[in-house]
Amino acid sequence: MSTAKKTVVRQGFKTGEFVVYPSHGVGQITAIEEQEVAGFKLELFVVSFAKDKMTLRVPTAKAASVGLRKLADTDIVGKALSTLTGRARIKRTMWSRRAQEYEAKINSGDLVAIAEVVRDLYRSEAQPEQSYSERQLYEAAIDRMTREISAVEEITETEALKKIEGQLAKSPRRAGKGEAAEAADAEDGDDDLQEEAA
Repeated sequence: MSTAKKTVVRQGFKTGEFVVYPSHGVGQITAIEEQEVAGFKLELFVVSFAKDKMTLRVPTAKAASVGLRKLADTDIVGKALSTLTGRARIKRTMWSRRAQEYEAKINSGDLVAIAEVVRDLYRSEAQPEQSYSERQLYEAAIDRMTREISAVEEITETEALKKIEGQLAKSPRRAGKGEAAEAADAEDGDDDLQEEAA
């Protein structure tokens, strides 16, 4: 095999391209390899996640079924950023149940769903501290969002994070209204559930 780097395309993905793997976020296809497994030749995307120092091998034929996708387009990024300025929708269910839902949204690889988690778990300086598990989920979601926006817009992760934080600052319940805002949210709780069901 020659060592010259040439671009290889499979299933609409090409080597060198940044992609999103649902449960790990943004990675880069560094190569397409062939391996023999139980007598069958298998073609694999080699996806590298530099920040996590991890490499995944995904069979090219299974790329779609595992949810491997191209980076979000600018419309989706715009929609995700505008999601951040909306009102937080916090269901009045037990935290463990909400945490599972947030985790599922983060691992869906859907940028807008991830933005919803960031919006719902964000706390401004004036608001009460997050619990450890809320903070973990919030950081996982904001990290995924930052990496994808950084890759799509070809800006640094720091710039992408500033963009996200700028949007969060515009959302309605951030200006230290404290308990009044919480009470208003409690009244809105039923409406939110109906909207989600719709």
